[in-house]
Formats: sequence, structure tokens, C-alpha cells
Amino acid sequence: MAIKNIWHSLTQDRCLFIQQFKTAFFLLLTLTFLLFSVAYATDVTFDRITFPHTWFTKIMNQTHYKVIDRIWADHNRKDTLVHLPNQQIQQRGSSIYYHIAHPSNYHYILDEPDKCQQNPFLVLMVPVAPHQLEARNAIRSTWGNESTVQGKAVMTLFLVGLTGGSDSEKAQQQLEEESRQHRDLVQSNFVDSYFNLTIKTMVIMDWLATRCPQANFSMKVDSDMYLNMDNLMTLLLAPNTPRQNYITGMVMWDRPVIRDKNSKWYVSEELYPEPKYPTYLLGMGYVFSNDLPEKIVEASKEIKAFNIEDAYVGACVKLVGISPSSPPDPSQFRAYLGQYNREDFLRVITTILGSPQQLIDIWKDVKRST
Repeated sequence: MAIKNIWHSLTQDRCLFIQQFKTAFFLLLTLTFLLFSVAYATDVTFDRITFPHTWFTKIMNQTHYKVIDRIWADHNRKDTLVHLPNQQIQQRGSSIYYHIAHPSNYHYILDEPDKCQQNPFLVLMVPVAPHQLEARNAIRSTWGNESTVQGKAVMTLFLVGLTGGSDSEKAQQQLEEESRQHRDLVQSNFVDSYFNLTIKTMVIMDWLATRCPQANFSMKVDSDMYLNMDNLMTLLLAPNTPRQNYITGMVMWDRPVIRDKNSKWYVSEELYPEPKYPTYLLGMGYVFSNDLPEKIVEASKEIKAFNIEDAYVGACVKLVGISPSSPPDPSQFRAYLGQYNREDFLRVITTILGSPQQLIDIWKDVKRST
């Protein structure tokens, strides 16, 4: 009887323990759920308040990015700034911008690794937005169509990033079809935007260093530019033009760093502490000896990236120990020529145009027989 009472007592204690354990476990589970709910709600609320238009997920290379901000810039195009691992951060107004310039952070989606087996004397690298097919076709039918100039082989390639938005898959398919047709597209896995131009330029330098080291000269030239190939080749073939450690174009001296957070060209002191930029070449079009891309890429490991791409290249060139050279005739690198005059376009090397159709029209007129 005593044993039975003891057993009954133990059973009751066991049941009570199990009930208390279940209650404690349920409370712990409820508390955990509440904590996660609060954390999630806080995070979502922060994203929605501080960073509108925040979600952009499916990217062609199966890498996922979180869009931080979109702004209007560069020919009324909405830009996308992306969060990437190990980023450098810059505050601009109420938005945060991320920049990683060193090309080892990226890889090629579309590539032409054997293109330089033709041993070009000059390679023209054109950074262009993925959707700007009209600009690419205009270049293909004008200065980008010149494969031999003054007996020297010339090659033109377009560098694009990733497209954003709901139609990104369709846009990517169109780019791939364009690549199969023309074999002149290089694409890397950064989101194509105005504030990622530094990344874009450094990827260009990487491609030249790794895919085309045998070229004598290269040029980074924007997609809205008129380019007089004969005048450019005359400059490069001149006996006093160096074949190494040479970079020239429209030279920028003593340019102040913009500290106004509302400016499109704002750069924080954290990213670039000096009040003035080193001497650099205006990004619309500069030409350089092809030994420089590898040196610039190497220098970019040591220099924090900022969103003024041409000034950033200038900082890398300064670290290498090279000073940009003024062209023999500085008037040949012009920002704008104003009202059309055929004689002006016969004299310049580069100038900015208003539209792809304007490039086609001017090219036809410049090339007509007199």
C-alpha cells in the first residue's frame, strides 16, 4: 500500500512537471515570436520610411541586391544604387550610396575574351546604359565602324551593367541577342547607374588589362560623343607621343571637391578628404597608353572609391606617379562646339552631341567628299 501511494505521488509530480514544462515552453515560444515580429516590423518600417522603392531582387547572375534609392539623373534616367558586400558608404542628403570600385568584386556576364587576338593598335571602350541601343547603333554606323585608320587596327566595344526594373529579364535577353549579332558587348554584374560610373570605369580598366594587354592605346569615350578618328590617330602616331605612362584629354586642374550634400557631385570628406581633386581628364573621352589599365586597377586597391569617376581615375593615376598630359592642341578635346560648323568637326578629336541621330547626320556631312 505504501509503495502504491509513493508511485501515485510520483506520477502526480511527473504530470505536474510536464504541465509546467509545456507552459514554460509555450511562453518561451510566444516571447521568441513576439521578439522576431518586433524586429521584423522595425526593419520593414525603417526601410519604407527612409528608402522608398527598396526591393529589386531577381538579377541575371543569381546575385541578389537590395536597392537603396532611385534618383533622376543623366538624361532623365532613373538610377539604381545597390548594396553590395564589403561596401564603402557615403551619406548624401537622406540617402546612403554604396561604391565598390575594385573590379575583383565583379565578374563578366557577357564577354569577348578573344577579341584582341586581332592585335588592335587602339581599343575604344564605350560605357553605355543597357537600354541605349540607339546610341550603340549610331556609333556602330559612324566612328565605331572604322576598323582601320591610317593603317592601324581599331576596335570598339561597349561596356554595360545590369538592368533594373520589372522588365529586366526581357532587357537581358535583348542584350544577349545584340551580343550574338554584333560581338561587341561586354557586361558585368553591377547595376548600371550614374552613381556606379566609377565601378563601370574600373571594370573597363580590368577588361583592358586582362583581355587586351597587347593593344598600344585605349580610349574611354562616352556614348554621346563625336569622335574624329583621323585626328585621334594622328595624335597617337605623332613621334613625340609616349607609348607608356601616357594619358591625355581635356585636362582638369585644381577642381574643388563638392561638399554640398544636395549636389549630384557631392563627395564626403570620409571618402576624399582633400579639398581639391588631383589633376584628371574629363570623363567624356580620354586616351591612354595601354600599360596604364593594369596600374590603375592595382592602385584602386589603395584608394577609397567615390562617385566622380574621372576624378577617381585621376587619383589612381597620381598614386601610380603619373601626371596627365595636355594634348598638343587642347582645343581638339571640346565639351561643346555650339552651332554646327563642318570645319569645327574636321579639326576636333572629341565633342559632346545632343542625340544619336545628330551623330549620324554630322558624321555623314563630315565624311562627304568636298
